Amino acid sequence: MTILLAIALSFVLPWWSVMVSAFITSLFLSLKKGAVFFVPFLAIALLWFIHSYYLSSSNDFILAKKIAVLLPLNGNQYLLLLVTGIIGGIAAGVAAVFGKQCRLMLRLSKK
Repeated sequence: MTILLAIALSFVLPWWSVMVSAFITSLFLSLKKGAVFFVPFLAIALLWFIHSYYLSSSNDFILAKKIAVLLPLNGNQYLLLLVTGIIGGIAAGVAAVFGKQCRLMLRLSKK
C-alpha cells in the first residue's frame, strides 16, 4: 500500500512524497510495535534502491560513480544506491511512526 501510494504521489510531489505516503498509510492501517517503522522502511528502501538502480543503469552508472567518489564511499556506486535506499527508508519509517502517533492521539481525543 505504501509503495503504490508513494509511486502515485511522486508524480505530483517531490522526494518527500514517500513520507506523505507512509504517514497516510499508517493513519489508516494499524501495525504493531516495531512493524510501524520497519514495514514502511523496507518498502520505501526497496522502492528507492530499485528506482535508483533503474535510472543509473540506463547511463552505465556514470553519475553514481562520480557522486560515490565525492562521498566517502570509495567510488562504489552500489553502496551509493544502498545509502539512497536507507535514507528514503528512514524518512518513511519516521513519518509512519508519526502517523501512528497521530492516529492514537485522534482516537484518544474522540473518547
